[in-house]
Amino acid sequence: MFIGIVEAKGLVLKKDILSGGLGLQIEVPEGFNKDLKKGASIAVNGVCLTVTEYTRNVILFDVIKETLRSTNLKDLNESSEVNIERSLKFGDEVGGHLLSGHVCCACNAKLKQAEEEVEISVEKPKEWGEYIFPKGYVALNGVSLTVGKVRKESFSVYLIPETITSTNLLSIENGAKLNLEVDQSAVALIKGKGG
Repeated sequence: MFIGIVEAKGLVLKKDILSGGLGLQIEVPEGFNKDLKKGASIAVNGVCLTVTEYTRNVILFDVIKETLRSTNLKDLNESSEVNIERSLKFGDEVGGHLLSGHVCCACNAKLKQAEEEVEISVEKPKEWGEYIFPKGYVALNGVSLTVGKVRKESFSVYLIPETITSTNLLSIENGAKLNLEVDQSAVALIKGKGG
């Protein structure tokens, strides 16, 4: 489990094409790997990945084809910046909302910057649209965000300065895909009502 509060930005050092998917090597900031263990779960752009190997400042992951089909990890290049978060530990503060790291899909997004606000407009996926509503929660690239506006074909979130500084959301190109995880409590509630 994760909470959508990005701990750091990592840098993709190497992307290896494997028969079963991809191998990723990600450089992380000093201290991020403290007490890390092989087999631990880390969210990379919101995708729960398993640590296969690590050194002091680098973590290696294998990404299978199914994960590549439903996320933006296939679009990463060497020198891409990624949001990283270690898994929640019992007793940790929950500052965002609970996330599984099981991304629903990758959605096209556009960045809109005005003098006083930064908006990300995201194409609303048909199969997940009913779980996205104003003031509800979503995660984009692993960042816990509150939904601002919902339209027929899209929804918007607005970024505070701290989110801009500590995540990779401001660096997206228009038309880039962001990993979307809808709020699982909303899914359970709506499905429980027969929605």
